[in-house]
Amino acid sequence: MAASSLSGKVALITGSTSGIGAATAKLFNKLGATLVLTGRQTDRLKQVAAECDQESGARNAKTVIIPADVTSEKDVESLVEKAFDAHKRIDILINCAGILERGTIETTTLEQYDHVMNVNMRSIFQLTKLCTPHLIASKGAVVNVSSVNGIRSFPGVLAYNISKAAVDQFTRCVALELASKGVRVNSVNPGVTVTELHKRGGMDEDAYKAFLEHSKTTHALGRAGEADEVAQVIAFLASDAASFVTGASIPVDGGRHAMCPR
Repeated sequence: MAASSLSGKVALITGSTSGIGAATAKLFNKLGATLVLTGRQTDRLKQVAAECDQESGARNAKTVIIPADVTSEKDVESLVEKAFDAHKRIDILINCAGILERGTIETTTLEQYDHVMNVNMRSIFQLTKLCTPHLIASKGAVVNVSSVNGIRSFPGVLAYNISKAAVDQFTRCVALELASKGVRVNSVNPGVTVTELHKRGGMDEDAYKAFLEHSKTTHALGRAGEADEVAQVIAFLASDAASFVTGASIPVDGGRHAMCPR
């Protein structure tokens, strides 16, 4: 599974300040894509964009950064308008922004539930809806970053699980709705991946180290994944190499989705 060139493609990538989003931006840049990056942290956006522009030199158009909060309807509307205005097309939408909050049915508040669903699902709905006319015009592609939690059930992160299951269903439904218009829609489902996601979800450094060590037993390949490994599959799905793939949710999880307790 290898991506073909993304030269000439304009890619809008959310959550591109760190983790899988940043890794995807850097890989897309190497593959020749023109980037429009968004996230909440302007300094980090500038840093990722500078790294991309330095690597590509004059090969690619200068990276455009648009700070935005994907839970703000106005921000998302402005984001899509500015992204299209920058290059007069959008070929690829990568919905990578996401959060994790811990909690069970007994401890998760409605505020937590709404926040997780707003970031992880509602923002994807709005962004995809607004980008759809541009994606139809370009016969483009959407890749949603879901999780193994969308495929399998795990206790202690209830709202997150629900949000990722919703992303997978959304992916399949929109893939069917847009297939006749030449737009492909797929998702990737990472397992535990070395990013800041779990720390932002409340784990301290010691707990996170123990979590990664435990991941050696919960993933068939015996380790957690790296953001670059997920980015490679995202790039494949976004590229013409995956021209006959739509409505797929592809695990990038070291086999975790296939494992059962013994």
